[in-house]
Amino acid sequence: MPNTSFPKGFLWGGATAANQCEGAWNENGKGISVADCSMYKSEIDPSDYKAQHSITSQDIEEAMLSQDTSKYAKRHGIDFYHRYKEDLDLFQEMGFKILRVSIQWTRIYPNGIEKEPNESGLQYYEDLFQEMHKRDIEPLVTLHHYEMPLYLSNHYDGWYQREVIEFFLKFCKTVYKRYKGLVKYWLTFNEIDSVFRHPFTTIGLVEDRYPKEKWEEIIYQAVHNQFVASALATKYLHEIIPEAQMGCMITRTLTYPENCHPQNALIALKENRKNFYYSDVQVRGEYPSHIKREWERKNIKIIFGKEDENILKEYPVDFVSFSYYMSRVSSMDEANKEQVSGNLTSGVKNPYLETTQWNWQVDPTGLCISLIELYDRYGKPLFIVENGLGSRDMMESDGSIQDDYRIQYYQEHIKAIEAAIEEGVEVMGYTPWGCIDMISMSTCQMSKRYGFIYVDLDDNGNGSYERKKKKSFNWYKQVIASNGKDLENHEG
Repeated sequence: MPNTSFPKGFLWGGATAANQCEGAWNENGKGISVADCSMYKSEIDPSDYKAQHSITSQDIEEAMLSQDTSKYAKRHGIDFYHRYKEDLDLFQEMGFKILRVSIQWTRIYPNGIEKEPNESGLQYYEDLFQEMHKRDIEPLVTLHHYEMPLYLSNHYDGWYQREVIEFFLKFCKTVYKRYKGLVKYWLTFNEIDSVFRHPFTTIGLVEDRYPKEKWEEIIYQAVHNQFVASALATKYLHEIIPEAQMGCMITRTLTYPENCHPQNALIALKENRKNFYYSDVQVRGEYPSHIKREWERKNIKIIFGKEDENILKEYPVDFVSFSYYMSRVSSMDEANKEQVSGNLTSGVKNPYLETTQWNWQVDPTGLCISLIELYDRYGKPLFIVENGLGSRDMMESDGSIQDDYRIQYYQEHIKAIEAAIEEGVEVMGYTPWGCIDMISMSTCQMSKRYGFIYVDLDDNGNGSYERKKKKSFNWYKQVIASNGKDLENHEG
């Protein structure tokens, strides 16, 4: 068996999000969140990202009046809220060192504005974290994972209004104090760069409520408020739990030029720089000059608080985390090229890469490139907190799920991580996305499965919710046990 570059103490595990797995959307005092308004749109092509994420004021009014959980699939999730001990047992069996979860703001402050927190919600997460520690699983907790209270979207324009910063910080301080000693690793905002891709779930904004000519400025203002909130959340974490670490989190959307034409190289560079902007502010503590210049060109006016620049500079994050699913290709002649339109981002089709059932192009080398680029740029520890393969897994006649394609996907991506470590990159850990099947964030489907564990549930909410190990379950167990040495698919 070959030696491994993965360091001792490398944090192997898996990743989830409360709004996609918990269910129990209106139990024990929980308020309605933006996620509870996300619909399964069976009539729309799953790869049509824009249409899947479009939401209107009328859609929200209908969602608020509805008690339906089949159309609004995140309301039922996979019932992790009631079954988490069973699921934690399975994660423990795989050998997880860490599990990424999120705290639903609406379980703690149902509308976001209450003076006192909801004790039932606080107790639920305390119980969850204690059960994780009983199984030697460290929590990695996301504070804001597409789960903001709907009330704040409806009455405070989501993150556009600065008052929301204080509401969020109150939530942060509450959970820091309650879970001190239970949670060491934290993340502020999940995929903060997704504000333009799906503004409702990310910042609570609904496009039809605002003048079209001001829409871009409004989004930039909202994400500025999130940047300030992230810095202050980091400040208070270090004050309340000095030994804790805070990370930022972006979607790494690596862009290649179509060819070596200098103009295509320049386009790709600019696309990558746009992606890095969201981590630049949280790591370097200041806005990159190209964003300021863009605002000048477009006459975008962002309102800064008196101390905002100092706050951003003084309280950067401790580590950089990111999701990685695909790369993309840009071209100066993009309109005349064959396109691939996966439901994260679109671009020119890369002829050297395979494509998933959801039109995502699989590129493990791009993960290695991303790790090297991020570490060279920031010099801070990196954490891959999402990576995985969504597939329509089929059950065989004997009841097994033979997901060899998923094993191959992870083999290639783990080798890419190891290659980056060999180049001197400091990688804290790896939490594959959807370690158990759950509702898709982008399409609200159940049939888009990522997990090592199968959940008996279909796109319409029908099923027993029974858990079943896939072939990849035992494979990932052996990977963790060997600290990344043994990647072989021994069962063929």
